[in-house]
Amino acid sequence: MVSSSPEASGPGQSASPSSSTPNAPAVPGLWRRMACWLYEGMLLFAVVFVSGWLFSTLGQMRDAMDERRHLLQAFLFVVFGVYFVWFWAKGQTLAMKTWNIRIVDRHGRPVTQGRALARYLLSWVWFLPPLAAIAPFKLSGGESTVLIFGWVAIWALLARFHPERQFWHDAWAGTRLITSKPMSRQ
Repeated sequence: MVSSSPEASGPGQSASPSSSTPNAPAVPGLWRRMACWLYEGMLLFAVVFVSGWLFSTLGQMRDAMDERRHLLQAFLFVVFGVYFVWFWAKGQTLAMKTWNIRIVDRHGRPVTQGRALARYLLSWVWFLPPLAAIAPFKLSGGESTVLIFGWVAIWALLARFHPERQFWHDAWAGTRLITSKPMSRQ
């Protein structure tokens, strides 16, 4: 069941202009989407831990500076891709269920695996620009953190300039985030 009330966006947050029609689903507010994003990051810690442990154990890596660490990073990129494509094609990740957010295509239909893969690849715009800036300058950990979080804040606020207040990588991938009860409760 999809809610279309402005209250579904969260306190003090308005729904998108397109949600003013009775049947159009509400767009979750920016604060709720960012809370979901942070929660997703915490859940991914477990995915990274188990995947990294598995890779390191099977590859007999002795320390973090092993010359195969780039293979570990590539492996984690693939693991994240499988995680997100799988759950987005089903409609919601665990964090999205918790925050009552669902992903659909532009027409409100479930997302295909191909579209979910496109969204996953495009979502790296959250991190690639600051990581590309960090690499040549050899910034300290604190400076890198400020740069990454600064870019994340800017990228999130740029959603205010999208006509439906969607994140730009969603617009490019042909997906939308909408307010919804978790699919398991429908």
